[in-house]
Amino acid sequence: VGRIAADHALVGGHKGPVLDIAWCPHNDNVIASGSEDCVVKVWQIPDGGLSRTLTEPVVDLVYHQRRVGLVLWHPSALNVLLTAGSDNLIVVWNVGTGEVLMRMDCHPDTIYSACWNWDGSQLVTTCKDKKIRILNPRTGEVVNEALAHEGSKATRAIFLRHGLIFTTGFNRSSERQYSLRAPDALGDPIVMVDLDTSNGVMFPLYDPDTNLIYLCGKGDSVIRYFEVTPEHPYVHYISQFQTPDSQRAIGMMPKRGCDVSTCEVARFYRLNNSGLCQVISMTVPRKSELFQEDLYPDTLADEASISAEDWISGVDADPQLISLKGGYVSQAQSTTLTVTKKSNVLDKMAPKSGGPKTLSASTGGSAGASANGSPVTVNNGTGAGGGGSTSPANNGTQQIMIGGVSEQQFGELRTKFEEEFRKLKAIIVKHENRIRSLEATVKAMTDRGLTEVDGGLAPAAAASTGTSPSPAPAPSSLPPASDDGAPAQISGDGGGHYRNSTLEPDEV
Repeated sequence: VGRIAADHALVGGHKGPVLDIAWCPHNDNVIASGSEDCVVKVWQIPDGGLSRTLTEPVVDLVYHQRRVGLVLWHPSALNVLLTAGSDNLIVVWNVGTGEVLMRMDCHPDTIYSACWNWDGSQLVTTCKDKKIRILNPRTGEVVNEALAHEGSKATRAIFLRHGLIFTTGFNRSSERQYSLRAPDALGDPIVMVDLDTSNGVMFPLYDPDTNLIYLCGKGDSVIRYFEVTPEHPYVHYISQFQTPDSQRAIGMMPKRGCDVSTCEVARFYRLNNSGLCQVISMTVPRKSELFQEDLYPDTLADEASISAEDWISGVDADPQLISLKGGYVSQAQSTTLTVTKKSNVLDKMAPKSGGPKTLSASTGGSAGASANGSPVTVNNGTGAGGGGSTSPANNGTQQIMIGGVSEQQFGELRTKFEEEFRKLKAIIVKHENRIRSLEATVKAMTDRGLTEVDGGLAPAAAASTGTSPSPAPAPSSLPPASDDGAPAQISGDGGGHYRNSTLEPDEV
């Protein structure tokens, strides 16, 4: 919440700006991120936080051809991740195997938002073509679609717990508005309310336990919250939280992380324009210190209900729920995400001449990269990792070949390159010392009031008037050494002009 150190540990493995992040609801140590480098990365955060910058993800999910602006975990299925990119594609992944489960290309333009329903059997999306769509995520079929908001700016939509859809957007006059819709009548909103004329896109954050919706506009300094009820007008304005600083982004703590002893019903992490992260706690004032059953019904647990394989086969299940009475206690057995990539039939083919370089080893079986960045195929000689065989040496060890070069030759090349790098570094240091010496010489002359006149040097006062002054006395202190080690002196020619010299001090 304050300024961090320059060497603070970060998660830094993307080659472009990170556009969206999402914590896994079933593993508090796993986070997914999408970036402009078109790659989705899944990270394993160690217990207690980062001690050093994390650059190696658990798995890279590569499919999108343009930047990835949206990542979203499935609410009840383990390791199911949705991503959407500027290539107008929605991809559903099985993170546990790193494979694509479903690819949806039913959007003609940029996808603004996506949201699973309560059990993850349906998906609602908003698009730049101003339409809202309900999709079957297993088949990619569009179940229903309608015009969301008439304005051309970004819209967002979320599924509520009991099946209704809440949207935010703009009307033709660029006024911000929100609506409540039924999935079977998307084109006929139950409620459509205009809010104000601000330009910032509104992001709805939903609490399914209390049916509260928090509206946070980008660039706003307020957070409005509403309650959704079955009675008219269905969406009730409650109040707003006001701050002097405008917000750039905001995130919501899961209910498991709220403090039940202080009746905290929501906690937000708000990134201000000042660059600081502000923690905002929403509490209900109650004098009793007992557990408040009405404020804390059973909430989402950190355990998955079904596996990714069960979900893609057609099984639906509601998320697991837990009670917060007595505080949250994690029931998770393991916090390590294991990725088991399925074998590729191409790995079993013998490498062709001129193809990928071959690394033969006794314990191989997976693919990596060579020193120059080209692919390296690891063959274990048993037929499981590909064609080829190992070459046992006389002492029973295995000989390692990289690109046709033996391990010994590879070590000699490495030593040679290291020696060349040391020589280059010495040259750079020498030039750096020379530049510093010249800079110090110029500064010393400037301090004595010398400036350049007619290709030589003269006192600054004479240079400004155009006259030649009388010769200046020799300097009492010596300038720094020149690049060849000899003291660099300043000598005069008797006419007020000076030049560089390498004479000894008594000769000067």
